[in-house]
Amino acid sequence: MKTNMQKLFLPALLVMLASSAHADSPAVPTVVVTHSELKGIGAQPGVMRRDPSDIIRVGDLYYVWYSKGKISPGYDATVWYATSKDGHQWTEKGMALDKGEPGSWEAASVFTPNILVAEGRYWLFYTGTSKKYGKGFQPDSKIGIAVSDSPDGPWERLATNPALSNSPNAADFDSHLVDDACLIVREGKIWFYYKGRQLGKGPGQTQMGLAIADKPEGPYVRHESNPVIPGNHEVLVWPQGKGVAAMIGTTGPKAITNSILYAEDGIHFTKTHNVKNGPWAGGAFRPEAFTQSGEGKLPKWGVEIGTPQRKQSGRLPCIQRFDVTEKD
Repeated sequence: MKTNMQKLFLPALLVMLASSAHADSPAVPTVVVTHSELKGIGAQPGVMRRDPSDIIRVGDLYYVWYSKGKISPGYDATVWYATSKDGHQWTEKGMALDKGEPGSWEAASVFTPNILVAEGRYWLFYTGTSKKYGKGFQPDSKIGIAVSDSPDGPWERLATNPALSNSPNAADFDSHLVDDACLIVREGKIWFYYKGRQLGKGPGQTQMGLAIADKPEGPYVRHESNPVIPGNHEVLVWPQGKGVAAMIGTTGPKAITNSILYAEDGIHFTKTHNVKNGPWAGGAFRPEAFTQSGEGKLPKWGVEIGTPQRKQSGRLPCIQRFDVTEKD
């Protein structure tokens, strides 16, 4: 087991390694992201849609899940879903998951969903919080799982929920909260990447962790190398060949922000690309995410949080599309 001192110095060490590895190397390629409006789940006065899941395809339909509510943050929301034949025109199908029972860890909100397809079933990972949103709010979020035989539900919460809670050790990077599950199947196991925040730290000091399970329902065991990435407020990972790639947004040490990182072992990441105009809390179409094919590539498109034009009433977050192009 690592000592508390090792845990405190690990993020700094990872940043130094990433910086030194590329200090004298040729310029890395750049990924350019463009953004466009969607039909069906785009801007709507008085309606908030945000935090979209990664996208799966079932038959001739794409599926996405997301937080929906009436305030800008996701802290008073339920989980909804939509389908599309082309990734541009979407049809909202309804609520997938309601808030939990009064007094439970998920009573105040369920939000930030993501999807895993394994063992012929659909596993909906989601974040929950028990505290009502308001002045002085401090989220106490944990991550649960619901399962269904169909992407259209109905969804049954696991009795073992929450699947991942904040660490009881105050020195750990995720002792305040955990959020934002992103799943891949690798080496015959479920790899569960997530973001965490330490007690006393702010959103800008969020980092990324990893937990692994033999089965979709868990139990999920944190990796001893956590945090595996010393930054990133939105978790977007995918299988890249034999390894794992992660797109990093604007949060974290300068050496890794607005970039793509790669780890052949899924744990020790180094920078491979710069990212221009990256997505905000993006969920990607990752066709190899659960196949273990060794043929995963950079996602070409996905959905993200969008902000309506100023002239539109309310300006609550909505869902929009992003497309990815790799430049030399």
